[in-house]
Amino acid sequence: MIPKFNIFLRIGLLSLLVLCISVLFFPEKASAVKQEEQSMNGAGGASIPALISADDSQFVETEMASEAEPEALSKPKMLLYTSYAVKKGDTISEIAQKFALNTGTLISVNNIKEAKGLQIGQALSIPNQDGVVYQGKRGELLTAIAEKYKAEGISVSEIQSVNEIFSSANKVMENTNLFIPRAKMDSMDLREISGDLFLWPAYGRASDSYGWRSNPFGLGGREFHNGMDISAPTGTPIRAAMAGRVVFVGYNASYGNHVIITHSSGYRTLYAHMNAIRTKSGAYVGAGERIGDVGSTGRSTGPHLHFTVYKNGVTVNPRLLLR
Repeated sequence: MIPKFNIFLRIGLLSLLVLCISVLFFPEKASAVKQEEQSMNGAGGASIPALISADDSQFVETEMASEAEPEALSKPKMLLYTSYAVKKGDTISEIAQKFALNTGTLISVNNIKEAKGLQIGQALSIPNQDGVVYQGKRGELLTAIAEKYKAEGISVSEIQSVNEIFSSANKVMENTNLFIPRAKMDSMDLREISGDLFLWPAYGRASDSYGWRSNPFGLGGREFHNGMDISAPTGTPIRAAMAGRVVFVGYNASYGNHVIITHSSGYRTLYAHMNAIRTKSGAYVGAGERIGDVGSTGRSTGPHLHFTVYKNGVTVNPRLLLR
């Protein structure tokens, strides 16, 4: 009988011989077997499964990176409103900040004409997203409306979705109010409504306001005062309330020495009763630039600046537009 340990020794030697033959005559296959064993055992720091080549893994990573986001996240947000009652001390900008909205959004949605005229208890509609309200005209195309707001990248489908327009028609009905998401109010309109359009043209005290008043010369009756008066000592600098072009420099019996400046968006300002004029017709002046001195020339009861603002040829209350 052959001893048991001799049998095991012979089997071991035979296995070693087979392995040596494989390494000598089939090296590629032996290497592959070794790599497969390392991959299965987690050895060698392999970063991808053995069944996927390096080229295949790059393709898989590219496909995963370019995968589109879920359709529900790509859709425009549904337009919803809440209500807010104005409290004492509230300003339109503070309310907008409270709800993480642009000031122009609240002004547009609530059709506010004078932001400084908010009343305690006044109910405001608060949308859940920024945008402006646009009043459509009869037969106006949605494509044309989207073109007006192309800077914000507004699409026709987005306007239809937010406003729940289910018809495929491109035209809108007359006087239809559309909410244009992400759109912003014109900066000049925003400044006008917010009362942040003009600088104070002179340092002094507002001594007379815009509107009907008793005749200041003691002649009896009432007259309409088309501007506001700012009392100040003679020689006090008068400055352009907003940048613009000087279109008139001269004198008449009512305004005395006066200057008229034309501005953007249809605005024009008049500065009257000057003691001295320090600009020329045709000159371009910046906001705050000195154009004259306070005086009492013309129809005046004492040194002051008479300041008038015109919008498209019609006088408006300057006090509502001053910072």
